[in-house]
This record gives sequence, C-alpha cells and structure tokens, in this order.
Amino acid sequence: MKTARFVSPAEREMVQAAQYYNSKVPNLGAEFLHEVKKAVKRLEADPDAAQKVRGEVRRRLIRRFTFGVLYRIDPDEIVILAVMHLSRRPDYWHGR
Repeated sequence: MKTARFVSPAEREMVQAAQYYNSKVPNLGAEFLHEVKKAVKRLEADPDAAQKVRGEVRRRLIRRFTFGVLYRIDPDEIVILAVMHLSRRPDYWHGR
C-alpha cells in the first residue's frame, strides 16, 4: 500500500479550511480534518477508485463537506496536490 504525502499548498488549504469551519461552529474544523483523514485512508487503500479529473490527477470527495482531495499516483507514493472547495476556482491547482 502506498502512503499519501501532502504538498505544502494542499496542507495549508486543509488547515485554513479547518480554521474557517472552527470560526463558524466550534469543533467543526476538527470534524472537517477527520473527514479529510478518512478520505486519505480510503485513497491509500484503493488509489485507482477515484475518478480522473485532468490527466492523471484524481479527485476523492470529502464526506459532509463541499471539498475534494486532488491527487496523483506516483510510483512510490500518492501525492496530494490540493484540498479544494468544489465551487471555487476549479483550475487553480494546475501548476502543482
């Protein structure tokens, strides 16, 4: 089983989203992070299951939240390129 690694911008996006959710509802950010972690575990278990969205980049949806984890499968690891809100600037991550 390959392990996942977040690129720095993806990790920052995830943390910023959690902080935003916590500012709206106490502990909602922690719930968001928990759902992201579950999505990452699912993609580590079966990386090919998620749909391709551009080239070899795939998207795993995050339950309960309008976010997706964008990633590519490299020979030795899974590289998480973005933790993106699904209705904002859909192509911003292309340079990663």
